[in-house]
Amino acid sequence: MADFDLIVIGAGPGGYVCAIRAAQLGLKVACVEGRETLGGTCLNVGCIPSKALLHATHSLHEAEHNFEKMGLKVARPKVDWTQMQAYKDDVVGTNTKGIEFLFKKNKVTWIKGWASIPKAGQVQVGDETHTARNIVIASGSEPSPLNGVEMDEDVIVSSTGALTLAKPPKSMVVIGAGVIGLEMGSVYARLGTDVTVIEYLDEITPGMDAEVAKTFKRILGKQGLKFVMGAAVSKAERKGKAAEVSYTLRKDDSAHQIKADIVLVATGRRPFTDGLGLDALGVEKEPRGQIRINGQFATNIPGVYAIGDAVVGPMLAHKAEDEGMAVAEVIAGKHGHVNYDVIPGVIYTAPEVATVGKTEQQLKDEGRAYKVGKFSFMGNARAKAVFQAEGFVKLLTDKDTDRILGCHIIGPAAGDLIHEICVAMEFGASAQDVALTCHAHPTYSEAVREAALACGDGPIHM
Repeated sequence: MADFDLIVIGAGPGGYVCAIRAAQLGLKVACVEGRETLGGTCLNVGCIPSKALLHATHSLHEAEHNFEKMGLKVARPKVDWTQMQAYKDDVVGTNTKGIEFLFKKNKVTWIKGWASIPKAGQVQVGDETHTARNIVIASGSEPSPLNGVEMDEDVIVSSTGALTLAKPPKSMVVIGAGVIGLEMGSVYARLGTDVTVIEYLDEITPGMDAEVAKTFKRILGKQGLKFVMGAAVSKAERKGKAAEVSYTLRKDDSAHQIKADIVLVATGRRPFTDGLGLDALGVEKEPRGQIRINGQFATNIPGVYAIGDAVVGPMLAHKAEDEGMAVAEVIAGKHGHVNYDVIPGVIYTAPEVATVGKTEQQLKDEGRAYKVGKFSFMGNARAKAVFQAEGFVKLLTDKDTDRILGCHIIGPAAGDLIHEICVAMEFGASAQDVALTCHAHPTYSEAVREAALACGDGPIHM
């Protein structure tokens, strides 16, 4: 008899959700985690602590720029960095302890340590070998290295180091204009740091709707972020208590250097599978290092599955969670399913940016006939009342059927608003379905309805 029906390796969003769901379905489950706390990168050094700092610094921005407009007369706020870090750590601690409680509630065994898989059906943790009928690899990801750049997590840092700097620096260079770089750059810009973002491509946030990306860059520029686009970084080296970044502009091959107190390397992430023994086990991988799986999340080794950042797809916590629930249901003999066409993406700056489904460029590349419904938050009373009227909702629908194909939002609470469209797309709804649905006034969500109306006869308030 095996010790467990299922052993999950990794207690990040994919792993812990998989373990809990499998236990709910009646399986005997263990989860292996090498960190001192549960929750993986997301809860410990990623999504949650960064959102705490984003919230704190957005509140600082409101106090500095908008309080007086509302008749709130207060002294200019002072930043207590130590207290802000303590607040962030408390948020993290509350969430990680919450997962411990859920493990106990659902009778999931936490095996503490780092795992390897010596052979199918076995998981080695330290000197102990545990047996399981099924194994799910949910080992997550780690920051991708950049040639010529060595991170010391002191002056040249990854996103992890950026969360725990000794103090807000006077200057920062962010290498990479993706989600992580822009969120952390936004945090420090609000704290008074001179932030310069260097990006290899010609636009920020690769893959995003081009119109949204252009607007987003303009708004961030107004907030103080500087951008160097089309630049290939060749080297970043520490010089005393600061660092120097060398880069070449691709348009003319001109060489440049820029100095900063802190350099944040935010050039993406890669699967974290070192130490699992996958090569010796014979697990097949994709060309870029992800674990190869079939439509049921199974690897080529019987009884071994993989999900989340370890496999192909967007490296998003909620994508991993969906896969965690789905693979648990597959292992329990049910039908697990993930709709990869309806996975939202959110950037938690101010304003927020949220997207789901196809972009205009993708529809053009596919040769598909489509309609665009757009509505500016300048026409939304709630957004204007709280000084967040920049941005818009953009809805893309099939020209013939009116079925929603994608949605792109830049504006207040975009990360929450996008889910109305996610649900609509899951049910195959049309823009007219959204337009005919009563939306409370005054709410930001009215902008979504107006964008849907714009796909028909036109919006009311624009």
